Amino acid sequence: MGEFGLIDLLAKMAGGGDERLLIGIGDDAAAWRGDDSIQLASVDSFIEGVHFTPETTPWPDVGGKALAVNLSDIAAMGGIPRYALVALSLPDDTEVEDVAALYNGMLNLAKQYGLTIVGGDISRAPMVAISITILGSSPAQKILTRSSARPGETVAVTGKLGAAAAGMELLKSQRRLDPEADTRLKNAFLHPTPRIAEGLLLVEQGVKTAIDISDGLVADLSQIVKASQVGAHIEVERVPVEPAVKTAFSERALELALSGGEDYELLFTASAEVIDKVKKAASCPITPIGEIVAGKGVSLVDKAGNPFKLKKAGWEHFDQR
Repeated sequence: MGEFGLIDLLAKMAGGGDERLLIGIGDDAAAWRGDDSIQLASVDSFIEGVHFTPETTPWPDVGGKALAVNLSDIAAMGGIPRYALVALSLPDDTEVEDVAALYNGMLNLAKQYGLTIVGGDISRAPMVAISITILGSSPAQKILTRSSARPGETVAVTGKLGAAAAGMELLKSQRRLDPEADTRLKNAFLHPTPRIAEGLLLVEQGVKTAIDISDGLVADLSQIVKASQVGAHIEVERVPVEPAVKTAFSERALELALSGGEDYELLFTASAEVIDKVKKAASCPITPIGEIVAGKGVSLVDKAGNPFKLKKAGWEHFDQR
């Protein structure tokens, strides 16, 4: 069934039924209408051996990244994070100093985004597992969703891609680059930046459709086209690849940008006019990379218009082979 098939099954089982619920299972966050604003909620897990290893990720970075990936889901909805609940599962031989360092990593990032950690849970487990629930809201009474892309719209992305996947490979292999590139790529993996301000800007400029790039550009764009019942046509030469990735990984750089994942940039669709407005107002690079078309699925082409084959679209927890 795979990860996404399992999500579809659970979404059907959960159903809806609450008249205030705007979006349930299947997007970056759930959304419902409160008394005076749209409320957002998202939950994500960060598990030892799946998302990180103690050998490659220091304790403060474990906490910071666990929170950052949750904040990115709120960014992808165009919202502002407000509160968090943190559930920690820990082996019984975990040092108190390590847990404090992990928590400080979360608290430092929370302070940057005006987020308050208001509760949670602690339990014993054979490995470290962190589950964070974020509650937020939309000040504009509008949100970004995966299901509103329409044929003729431009597909665009914030920032540059591939750095996080390259950084993870460097940490695993202990390969060394020049100090500047080495630090840049490893930091991209260990310290992702949630695009909260950019998500708010997209809503302000009239964008309706977005997702954050966690599993890989192609995999996450596939979620948009599936939810919107459209197709997408991407020109791979236009995809903005982090320069340090091109230098260090040469022929594999484009693959890392398309399917490496964990960039936590925002992938969005809108009319060409709206994209131009976003480009002028944004403080980070905005790059158009293709368009939404009638049909199904994501097609990739090179600069000559020939089909571009990718070995794997991106990360999936329950890989179907």
